[in-house]
Amino acid sequence: MTQNVLTTPNPTKTDALIAKEDRYGAHNYHPLPVVLEKGEGVFLWDVEGKRYYDFLSAYSAVNQGHCHPRIIQALKDQADRLTLTSRAFHSDKLGDFEQFLCELFHFDKALPMNSGVEAVETAMKLCRKWAYEVKGTPENQAKILFASGNFHGRTLSVISASNDPSSRTGFGPYMSGIGMVAYNDLDALRQALESDDTIAGFIVEPIQGEAGVVVPDDSYLSGAADLCRQHNVLFVADEIQTGIARTGKMLAVDHVGVKPDILILGKALSGGVLPVSAVLANDEIMLTIKPGEHGSTYGGNPLACAVAKAAMQVVLEEDLAQKAEQLGEQFRQGLRDIAERNPLIRLVRGKGLLNAIVIDTDEDSPLAWNICLKFRDNGLLAKPTHGNKIRLAPPLVITADQIKDCLDIIEKSLAEFAA
Repeated sequence: MTQNVLTTPNPTKTDALIAKEDRYGAHNYHPLPVVLEKGEGVFLWDVEGKRYYDFLSAYSAVNQGHCHPRIIQALKDQADRLTLTSRAFHSDKLGDFEQFLCELFHFDKALPMNSGVEAVETAMKLCRKWAYEVKGTPENQAKILFASGNFHGRTLSVISASNDPSSRTGFGPYMSGIGMVAYNDLDALRQALESDDTIAGFIVEPIQGEAGVVVPDDSYLSGAADLCRQHNVLFVADEIQTGIARTGKMLAVDHVGVKPDILILGKALSGGVLPVSAVLANDEIMLTIKPGEHGSTYGGNPLACAVAKAAMQVVLEEDLAQKAEQLGEQFRQGLRDIAERNPLIRLVRGKGLLNAIVIDTDEDSPLAWNICLKFRDNGLLAKPTHGNKIRLAPPLVITADQIKDCLDIIEKSLAEFAA
């Protein structure tokens, strides 16, 4: 079934391009009907020349803003020299990038990969290998726990840990050795760990982004890390979306002073320029994987390393974490003020510049989608998740004045749906 094809007597360039995607592309996404061709900073332009505020940031991949000149220059400089060697040989960029990550996040080792879900798979393999080689778990019995409501990607092993029907249905049988406990529920985690000594790791998002920016209780992450430590289970933080300054700290776990045993990074690690992810851990964990047991042709390629290091330097030198913290407070207060005037907003939640509004309707209603279409008409791009939640996450280079402008767009758009 086609979902986005626009049928008009005189089709626009937008119509024609959407129709081409529909004709030749797989129907595994349901994009907002807008066709983009240019980005700069907090703005995107469509093929008709209209400018929009970007309030999705490619799911927090462009924290540094679109086409940041320093990151693009690093891309150009390295592309002229060397792009790919595979890991059959060393490169002059890999060790430098790994050192940069390890010193920044205080781990012994880094393992660069490409996509976020590849990094999650890497962490899963590390948990199991560590369980067999260090913890002493009997072979083929190591289990990995996940939190319900999660989103870690869509590979077969990762959807085996999901309770989202749209990710799971029609793709079984699922991988064994994977369990699930309620998110933000320390008692559920405690019971699971006490009842099974073959659990190797607990993988959790510090804030559940795809679920609608669900922020746990202040005590949850530190309590979960303590429980894992007590039971000799690895505490794994998936910071693919929440990391790299998005929530007002370099990592979301930094808000509660927790250091995970395994850290998963992606998305903004390259500023949205290339697919780059990384898994960080100390030697006891990382060195359980030996040559030939895990890898990727493109993982840690010279181009990715040069780009990602430049992207991370932008985050540090432009103090984007502090900006996200300050502007996030301004933005959430503005949303709360709108909610007082417009009952369509049931709830405002978030941290830093990772925020969401819950629309006062059920998840099956098209209202949130229609609101996002109105946002688009008024010059702001956002997307619903789980039916009635709208994630609002601009690039961290946005200014206070631009936040005010966007709040005006949001209020104006919502007003058109008020009863």
